[in-house]
Amino acid sequence: MPLQSRSTAVLLALSLGISFGSLHAQNATDPPDKYQWLEDVNGERSMAWVNAENARSAKALDVGPVYDKLAETALKVLESPTRLPNPGFRVGEVYNTWQDAQHVRGILRRTSLDSYLTDQPDWHTVIDYDALAVQDNQKWVAHGLNCLYPGDGLCLVTLSAGGEDAATEREFDLKTGKFVEGGFVLPHSKQNIAWIDKDTLLVARNWGPDTMTQSGYPFVVKLWKRGTPLDQAREVFRGTPSDVSAGPGSLHDSQGHSAILLERGVDFFNRAVALYTPEGPKKISIPGKSEIHGMLDGQIIVELNEDWKPDGLSTTFPQGSFVALDLEAVKKDPTHLKPIVIFTPTAQEFGQEAAVTKNHLILTTLDHVQGRAYVYTRSANNVWTKKKLDIPDNLSVSIQTANTSDDHFFLETTGFLTPTTLLLGDAATTTLKLAKTLPPQFDASNLVVEQLRATSTDGTKVPYFIVHRKDIKYDGTNPTLMTAYGGFQVSETPRYSGIVGKLWLERGGIYVLANIRGGGEFGPAWHEAGLKTHRQVIYDDFASVAKDLFVRKITSPRHMGIQGGSNGGLLVGVEFTQHPEMWNAVVIQVPLLDMLRFEQIAAGASWVGEYGTVTIPDERKFLAYISPYNQLKPDGNYPEPLIFTTTKDDRVGPVHARKFAAKMEEFHKPFYYDEIVEGGHAAGANLKEQAKTWAEQYTYLTRKLMD
Repeated sequence: MPLQSRSTAVLLALSLGISFGSLHAQNATDPPDKYQWLEDVNGERSMAWVNAENARSAKALDVGPVYDKLAETALKVLESPTRLPNPGFRVGEVYNTWQDAQHVRGILRRTSLDSYLTDQPDWHTVIDYDALAVQDNQKWVAHGLNCLYPGDGLCLVTLSAGGEDAATEREFDLKTGKFVEGGFVLPHSKQNIAWIDKDTLLVARNWGPDTMTQSGYPFVVKLWKRGTPLDQAREVFRGTPSDVSAGPGSLHDSQGHSAILLERGVDFFNRAVALYTPEGPKKISIPGKSEIHGMLDGQIIVELNEDWKPDGLSTTFPQGSFVALDLEAVKKDPTHLKPIVIFTPTAQEFGQEAAVTKNHLILTTLDHVQGRAYVYTRSANNVWTKKKLDIPDNLSVSIQTANTSDDHFFLETTGFLTPTTLLLGDAATTTLKLAKTLPPQFDASNLVVEQLRATSTDGTKVPYFIVHRKDIKYDGTNPTLMTAYGGFQVSETPRYSGIVGKLWLERGGIYVLANIRGGGEFGPAWHEAGLKTHRQVIYDDFASVAKDLFVRKITSPRHMGIQGGSNGGLLVGVEFTQHPEMWNAVVIQVPLLDMLRFEQIAAGASWVGEYGTVTIPDERKFLAYISPYNQLKPDGNYPEPLIFTTTKDDRVGPVHARKFAAKMEEFHKPFYYDEIVEGGHAAGANLKEQAKTWAEQYTYLTRKLMD
């Protein structure tokens, strides 16, 4: 398995955090932070404040015929029995985790590939998480499986209490359908685990004092043998407390090659990777900004996020390339590497995802934010050739799962108005066939999608998608909701959403997705343009798209709303304080907002590579300039925002949202506040909770933006 994909890197680097006194958020001349007491996440005083704000806002928002109808509609969409069961290949079968009205916490189930392709698959329940929650008296949330490869069905089941990233791991046998008696059990912790063999694990976790980084990740890796106490595991690798994390990973292919890797996350984007050997770790001299995506026929697949000129070679491989490294050559000489090119980006096309089947590599790209997919094959003379798969234009494409025991894989295609489709691929024949299509969840007959461009403050052209009625009136009165992310090289692409469709588009709203800098839509350089003290271009891009909408008379500030979560929550928080006159509704979801203390809150120290640090004067000055919490003014004229967070969020944490709301209250500024307990860094731990969250947010948007 790859150590980290870009998407899992974002998840992993936003986890449980610890406060360290070595970071100094405040200067001596700064006024005291009077709301620091709200950083006591579960404290009695903090929770009393949360409960009071929740009750006040629920009394205003979670009532009335609009809310009731939206809640009913949202739940119907989320619990629809016709929604797609996302597939995952394991041990020759197709697995799926499913939630519905009868399975609130969900079930893990399986069927054969042939059965999965039918209209009514013959599912067999493997794990009933609701029953397990009752048995253990825990509010378990399923967080996936970590399985032995090639394996005989042994896996570690990841169980989160209430949606936290920190979790419990229990050994399970997929073949018997039972937890292994006397098997591996790892108690609650933020942890990373790799199988060496069926009786041996490499484990990074909280081993006690001085084993967790300032970001709240483990940095000590130990070897644990079956049948021995966990506290007798032997240390084999150690990072440093200033790292983001350190942990193990494994690579295997169908031809029998395998490697165990040890990785230090020096910062969010730079990592040092070593081979695990009986003689000790051997560092592999790949660039710090790179990602390993698996192994095929003894070839390690590496994505480069910076230019690379390997030692001893005259060739420079450009950032955005995918290259292959021969495992045996790496073992013999991990310093002098000889990569072979698989994919090189162009001015408009950039790699996104990669996965391996038994004999081939599947690669997806974005070509001017249009989804593309290819099958790559390695020839006998070590040349990689490609064949383009037949993917319709104007759709996003992603890899759902790839089978390493044969050449089957599933792709997902989706668009704003095109229901999500699963395509079964055969890499050997480079063919795709329709497997399943989501039935339409809203009426799109009078809707259209356009891709437009705005000009940012520095002249950069910023593309954005807009979904609107065909008979749109260009009079500035259209209720418009705009969103973006703008960070961590995450690409935001069109996606079918029954929630957005039923609760917004079908009711006359316009939806806008802005591909601003900071993302990965145009490769690493698009992301790097907005790092640290250059970050203002991200916020300028977003505001420029909104201004473009105003110039085109699509909407106006009276009917303009913005929404963002996590780093996107920071984005809309900055827009809230920098351009309050431009918005009439602002939905701030699980956000970062206090950028002078973000390194001391939850996993904030892990994001220094993205945002900068208060320990460097120039970076601190810029963080103070953009920090929404610090930029709130008593005499500011702000729109009334809806601030959403969760108590169990151990990535960003609920603290930013709490403190921001408390300061709004101090300044006598109106706001709505909703902090649910479960859910982690998401809209809710179960479908009913999610339906309530979405109904509340679209009730707010309806009142603010629709006449």
